[in-house]
Amino acid sequence: MAEEQVVKKKRVIDPNSAAYKLGQITNRNYTEAWEAKNRGEKIGWCSSNFPQELHRTLGVAVVYPENQAVAIAVRGAGERVCDEAEALGYSNDICAYARISNAYALNPNAPECDMPLPDFLLCCNNICKCMVKWYENVARELNIPIIMIDIPYNHYYDPTPEQIAYVGQQFRDAIRQLEELTGKKWHEKKFEEICRNTNATSKAMLRVADCLQYVPSPMAGFDLFNHMGVLITALGAPDSAPAFNQLADEMEQFVKEHKSTFRGEREDYRIMYEGIACWPHLKFTAKSLIAKNINVAATIYAVATVHIYDNFDDMIKSYFYIPGAMNLEQSRDRRIKLCKQNKVEGLLVHTNRSCKNWSGIMPEMSRQIGEACNIPVVAFDGDQADPRNFSEAQYETRVQGLMETMQARKEAK
Repeated sequence: MAEEQVVKKKRVIDPNSAAYKLGQITNRNYTEAWEAKNRGEKIGWCSSNFPQELHRTLGVAVVYPENQAVAIAVRGAGERVCDEAEALGYSNDICAYARISNAYALNPNAPECDMPLPDFLLCCNNICKCMVKWYENVARELNIPIIMIDIPYNHYYDPTPEQIAYVGQQFRDAIRQLEELTGKKWHEKKFEEICRNTNATSKAMLRVADCLQYVPSPMAGFDLFNHMGVLITALGAPDSAPAFNQLADEMEQFVKEHKSTFRGEREDYRIMYEGIACWPHLKFTAKSLIAKNINVAATIYAVATVHIYDNFDDMIKSYFYIPGAMNLEQSRDRRIKLCKQNKVEGLLVHTNRSCKNWSGIMPEMSRQIGEACNIPVVAFDGDQADPRNFSEAQYETRVQGLMETMQARKEAK
């Protein structure tokens, strides 16, 4: 028995598996940036939904502070780095990602996930408006340029022609600025190749996410969070789509063989997890659900950065359809569709203290989703990187209440 437990702990991953390949693709982002920096090239820090087609076409290396903050938080150092930021004068009310990033910019020492300092910044505000001030502050502290793309909040279901023209000109200006900053030149054929890769990767990831429709699901929904790094750092890379398609193939084979990566005894309940993962407590939040045989069968967050389009204007349009840039009605309807499609029985909402833009509309949105899908809704308090804003006892109580309500409804049927 003891030997079995040791083997379980190590969990050696098959290097031929899709999960291993996807992990290698994510790790490569940091390696390539360090190599470019050491060659004397200029490298950037980039917000997660800045149009990656631009810098990838130019062959410019960038790293993602949000990904770094996640890695620091998952590896248990979120509180330490947040404390460093607060000691520098950054308020505890600021997004934890922003605190971690600003602290690291002034003291680049995080053995949990070191990355090179930037020569320029690429910022897009379709995620949140805090991102603008976060990047402006880093630019000021390091005295480096910032390239900013402003994507207006989408009050309608679709952006207007005027909005697309406004953002399109910014895309063209960003290309020109990047050429001037880095000395690299734009090549239309390379751009077309990156766009093909982006579309292929996005479709492959959606194919993976669609596997959650099966009952029981061939995968644990929390597994999708592990692969988000590829969508952010390597959406346009040539090997991303094959790896995601391999993962989809593996999951479809699991369906045939009645297997699943879900570790519960069985899948008694299917829920939608709403919001950004509570990264510092990812293991606890997942294990609590597993112990109650609750599987996450739907999440919007894991596929928030996919982009599918046919042409340049269509590409611009796709950057309006980011969860942080869409109005309540469109955000709600997408979630209702996903809940019904994936046969969801309950909704678990992460009220994220850091992400006020996302969490601010959730009380009303989740109420409407619950009514439209006839499912119970519970929320718990947490944070995407600061572990101090989470209570294990509260989470357990809320999840237990959700499970009991789902069970009562099953019995009533």
